Amino acid sequence: MKLGISSYSLYQDLQAGKMTILDALQWSADIGADHMEIVPLGFSLVEQPELIDAIVSKAGEIGIELSNYSIGANFIQPDEEAFEAEIARVRNEVDIAHRLGLKLMRHDVASRPMKECSITNFNADLPRLTEACRRIADYASGYGITTSVENHGYYIQHSERVQTLVHAVDRANFRTTLDVGNFMCADENSAAAVKNNLPIASMIHLKDFYLRPSYRFPGDGWFRSLSGNYLRGAIVGQGDIDMWDVISTIKRSGYDGYISIEFEGHESCTFGSKAGFDNARRIWNES
Repeated sequence: MKLGISSYSLYQDLQAGKMTILDALQWSADIGADHMEIVPLGFSLVEQPELIDAIVSKAGEIGIELSNYSIGANFIQPDEEAFEAEIARVRNEVDIAHRLGLKLMRHDVASRPMKECSITNFNADLPRLTEACRRIADYASGYGITTSVENHGYYIQHSERVQTLVHAVDRANFRTTLDVGNFMCADENSAAAVKNNLPIASMIHLKDFYLRPSYRFPGDGWFRSLSGNYLRGAIVGQGDIDMWDVISTIKRSGYDGYISIEFEGHESCTFGSKAGFDNARRIWNES
């Protein structure tokens, strides 16, 4: 197992200009991270391609691995031209992942408004989503890159929908980036969902949430799950996910790949990311 930090965890400071992605790499190495996952929020490798070589150089200089490149995508498009344009855009991002020297890349697949996130719509969209993911995976295979879908964005968030898509695509280099916290957004128990999807995981995110039922409004700063429960980002190990069960399940499975801390709580991003990182390391060692 290699424990690291997603650059998304440091988005607060990246967006505010308090930190550059190169600073984020240094900070992650300084706290003992084995790797950093590159998520282009707060910076753009499309608009700033010179950052690609700078990131590779910095990572080599300080001895931290680059693990995964994680981007957004939506293959539910209004017409064929827009669909093909989105595939071309994601292929360009695969080229960037290759330039970063990565062998893992996550791209989102689809997004719909919450009221349209039904299983009926998912089943109707599945053939189109399968085609897109298969074409991206086939393109990425030329670089030896494994692509993945994350349980992310309400629509493709349930563990069974992720499994269905991965098996429909039917490519050895298409798997899932398993985010242990995101299942809660679809009102699924995280510990159970991790057990469901761990066999098809190429990458793991450790994320935690506080959870309150829909009838107990907790005040500002919370968002809603699909069924209306309240969620708020938490430091890994401090929220309502049974992180001990989740991490011990991952460890017992024999998973030996990359694990990223993803922090999106209200505390400062550096404090929250480091505290979660330290908790994850401790829980892993105790499991």
